[in-house]
Amino acid sequence: MHPDPAMKIVVVTGASAGVGRAVVRQFAGQQASMALIARGRDGLEAAKREVEERGGRAIIIQADVADAEAMEQAAARTEAELGPIDVWVNNAMVSVLSPIREMTAEEFRRVTEVTYLGVVYGTLAALKRMLPRDRGVIVQVGSTLAYRAIPLQSAYCAAKHAIQGFHESLRCELLHDKSGVKVTMVHLPAVNTPQFRWLRNRMPNKSQPPGPIYQPEVAARAIVWASENPRRELNVGSGTTTAIVANSFVPGLIDRYLANKGYGFHQGDEPEEPGRPDNLYDPLPGDAGAHGPFDDMSTSHSPHLWSNTHRGVIGGALGLLALAGLAGLLRRR
Repeated sequence: MHPDPAMKIVVVTGASAGVGRAVVRQFAGQQASMALIARGRDGLEAAKREVEERGGRAIIIQADVADAEAMEQAAARTEAELGPIDVWVNNAMVSVLSPIREMTAEEFRRVTEVTYLGVVYGTLAALKRMLPRDRGVIVQVGSTLAYRAIPLQSAYCAAKHAIQGFHESLRCELLHDKSGVKVTMVHLPAVNTPQFRWLRNRMPNKSQPPGPIYQPEVAARAIVWASENPRRELNVGSGTTTAIVANSFVPGLIDRYLANKGYGFHQGDEPEEPGRPDNLYDPLPGDAGAHGPFDDMSTSHSPHLWSNTHRGVIGGALGLLALAGLAGLLRRR
């Protein structure tokens, strides 16, 4: 059970690399106890060491989120070894960069099973334990692409759209039941992670995230904040909000823009390596850490995220300015 009643028990899927790895580090800074779930042993072992170096506690669970029974067993083991789960972060994903006409049915199935059904299976395992206690937070890691799809990532975009629908249904049901369990969805922009060297790529050049690109620590701060302040949704980066709003008004215009520019956004200048291994079905060896190869193109700050998570401060400041302006007007009169 809890070694310390004040210590959070957190589950993170996709914990070995990228955004998940940054989330692990962020929670470790709070001395949380964590269950780290991923397929790759090397990254999990390294993540566990980082948690312990920061004063937290961690167990590693080598599992595929596409396996519903594995997620149930992971939840059971977490509670047996660490204690009641407070926060469950659904973050794991895989993708294929390819025109639809070149995709296979099995590739669509695999991306769907990991990126969408992995969220469903993780959520079911968490709910089974949180609902009887009437407490806990589930964080779904979403994307700008949950609202606005782009070319060459049809399977991934469809999976993120599906997560959005699942999230909305679950939230309505929790509200109906007046449950103390909360669910929140964090929509990420382009993030500098190893996935762009891991995903299956049929394009001639190596893949890259469309800008603006953020470091994974920005995403991690947003996810941890959302776990403590579970809004319906939290957008990370001004581009995310802009894309979502613009798509509500001029989706056809955006279709044409992406038709002309979207293929280029996803590819750099460096040719892809023929026969390069990918992580669609099996993890790649080694510890990739949190960052991808785009550090020189990425920012570690998001004024939009700060303003989004400090609405009360901003609202209070605006209110004080309005009162000061009104007082000045009355004095002049």
